[in-house]
Amino acid sequence: MDFIKQIIEFTPTNNQERQDKKIILHYIEQFPHNILLRDNEFAHITSSGFIMNKALDKVLMVHHNIRNTWAWTGGHVDGDEDFLTVAIKEAKEETGIKAAFPLTNHIVSIDILPVYGHMRKDKYISAHLHLSIAYILIAREEETLIVNKEENNGVNWFGLDRFTENYFDMNDVYLYGKLIEKAKQIAPGGQSLGFES
Repeated sequence: MDFIKQIIEFTPTNNQERQDKKIILHYIEQFPHNILLRDNEFAHITSSGFIMNKALDKVLMVHHNIRNTWAWTGGHVDGDEDFLTVAIKEAKEETGIKAAFPLTNHIVSIDILPVYGHMRKDKYISAHLHLSIAYILIAREEETLIVNKEENNGVNWFGLDRFTENYFDMNDVYLYGKLIEKAKQIAPGGQSLGFES
């Protein structure tokens, strides 16, 4: 299944997702040659994984070097049209976990996320937009966590009570709250979850 079809088949659950999906599809039409590449310096597609435990009562987060806050995992697709594979690869690279599997193979959330200007590897990256494609991933809490110093300076499991404005800004509270609710809708209670290696 090609990536445009997957985005088209995504069913928005609110006005934000409806509007962001419409804009992303329009932008893909305008920039088919580099929408998947960082060469498109104004907006490009990224793929993220919101990592939860089997019980769906904890989330694995990384303390992001550039954003200087706790965040989900993910990254640039860099030309790869298999967004789910990218999300799983990024989750492993950023946390040290050996295995993660999707709660569903379908896109769970579509969001347009701002990135402020910053330095990366001695180069200034101008402010731009991430056209975010998101999945919910499941990992074992028992896995050994490893900090990826190029990307982050911390990796930790958080209980769901941490996802408030006491710990995150209002935009992250909205995004992560939405993903938590979607996970509960897909697998209520988490009881039916197995674990594939």
